[in-house]
Amino acid sequence: MMNALEYCGEDTVITDDLGELAEADRLVLPGVGAFGDAMAAIRSKGLQDPLTKFALEDRKPILGVCLGMQLFAKRSFEHGETEGLGWIDAEVLPLKVAAPHKVPHVGWNDCDWSEGDWLFAGIPNSQTNFYFVHSYHMVCADSADRIATCDHGGTVTAAVRRDNLVATQFHPEKSQDNGIQLIDNWLGHEF
Repeated sequence: MMNALEYCGEDTVITDDLGELAEADRLVLPGVGAFGDAMAAIRSKGLQDPLTKFALEDRKPILGVCLGMQLFAKRSFEHGETEGLGWIDAEVLPLKVAAPHKVPHVGWNDCDWSEGDWLFAGIPNSQTNFYFVHSYHMVCADSADRIATCDHGGTVTAAVRRDNLVATQFHPEKSQDNGIQLIDNWLGHEF
């Protein structure tokens, strides 16, 4: 993700330093791995409260990617129940798909979003491929939080947004020109 942000002209730093976090203008919460392990790491480093302050009190822009999106939820049922950051009223559940679809959901998939959505501005149309790698998916209590979907043996949440919180289940940094455009749209948006 860092390379994609730098390609878009951003100065970036990878940090778990609370001072650097407080000074940041924007934050990307990436994620690869298991929900419980990620939340344990956030808690053990004392990051949960500072991240929540950044997101909900300071209302600075945050982009969650893949597991980073799932961490926005209230809870996940990956390897048991684990409490998440709770920024969006949602749960993370196992993907259950019928043949010929498989789990994990790995590869390119068309996404659909509302015409004119600023996050997808400049991307050719609403049936455009993005790259996915996941076995769990976010189910939002409020459908208004879900701004894009894909079909993988059923409707899967592909992107969510609530105010300054934006997240994608797919990896924009692996989604070639469409992903770079989406990152550039997020970087350029005034929240």
